[in-house]
Amino acid sequence: MTDIARSTYEVVSPAGPLDRTMRVLLVEDDDGDALLVEESLLDAGLDVRIVRARTIREALEHLDVDCVLLDLGLPDAMGLDALDRLLAAGAPAVVVLTGLAGSDLGLEAVSCGAQDYLVKGEVDGSTLGRAVRYAVQRRRLEVTDRALYRSLVRAEETNRLERALLPTPAVRDPRLEVRVGYRAGREGLLGGDFYDVVERPDGSVLGLVGDVCGHGPDEAALGATLRTAWRTLVLAGIAAADMLGLLERVLVAERARPEIFTTVAMVEIAPDRASVDLYLAGHPVPLLLGPPTLLLPPTGRGRALGIPVPGGWSPTRIELGASWRLMLYTDGVIEATVLGSGGRVGKDGLLTVVDAALERGVPDVVDEVLRDVRALHGGELVDDTAVVVLGWGR
Repeated sequence: MTDIARSTYEVVSPAGPLDRTMRVLLVEDDDGDALLVEESLLDAGLDVRIVRARTIREALEHLDVDCVLLDLGLPDAMGLDALDRLLAAGAPAVVVLTGLAGSDLGLEAVSCGAQDYLVKGEVDGSTLGRAVRYAVQRRRLEVTDRALYRSLVRAEETNRLERALLPTPAVRDPRLEVRVGYRAGREGLLGGDFYDVVERPDGSVLGLVGDVCGHGPDEAALGATLRTAWRTLVLAGIAAADMLGLLERVLVAERARPEIFTTVAMVEIAPDRASVDLYLAGHPVPLLLGPPTLLLPPTGRGRALGIPVPGGWSPTRIELGASWRLMLYTDGVIEATVLGSGGRVGKDGLLTVVDAALERGVPDVVDEVLRDVRALHGGELVDDTAVVVLGWGR
């Protein structure tokens, strides 16, 4: 009937195609007991494939099944140790087989993670078949519930990170145009891009965009920390010239690895709105919107935060005039590839996209630019992207 001389083997019921077959791993060292279990399963009318293993060591190699029938007395594991080892290895639904009627061992096994327990010699085909079916369904429900819970937790974590990374600009002047935008990368996960805009009591306005190198929850958390630290420095009245150095100290203290760095573009708009001081820490140069749109002069460019080389960050004073708009952005918009060409959008491409949006007279240039860059790319961008527009006299 079966080849019981082999250490592992398969018994396939004749009913139904294999793609509808329930896979059961029987972990039993006694050939007689194993034969009874196999016949009971076949008598139950289940469309089932049975894989036999005599030891836990063999069983661990055959866990790609729907259910495990586990004897608690094996040559290499006794009692609940056998169950613990299977569950630790990621076993699916486990039904324990015990030969001790009236013992609490079965109940202890359920409390440790088994789906059910059965007493040998007291089980017929109907009872065994029902126990296997129910165990598989309960296990699937548990997996679904855990996946749902993890999804809800991730959503809450994402919401918290969004609030920290993407704050509401703290600007009181209603005449100052402030537009912000953020798009997560293709995976829909937040990265290390961040932005903020804050007006000080003297009327000056500070804005920044930053980009922590890398992608993932650690980078997002670090970006949120740096953004919060920057707003704290602004509200504390720290001079703009001192902020990047202090922000670097926060970065060094909080980063997970010494190779993590952050690029930043920061502007300080004068209270009379006629000039701006530009600080660059290894970041792409902001734009002075037109048309024609131009790159601001990068004469004061400094190193990225966290790079252990000499040098600081000196501001470049730029006279703005009576009417102007500035765009700060992270590199997601310029490093996006252009569908069909293999090339990147680049700074020249971004200038073209911005001018085209301005000539159309769109109400929100930030949303329009992000939409147009995605269209050039042919879908959602790989990298996350933050964009800030500040304007006056428009």
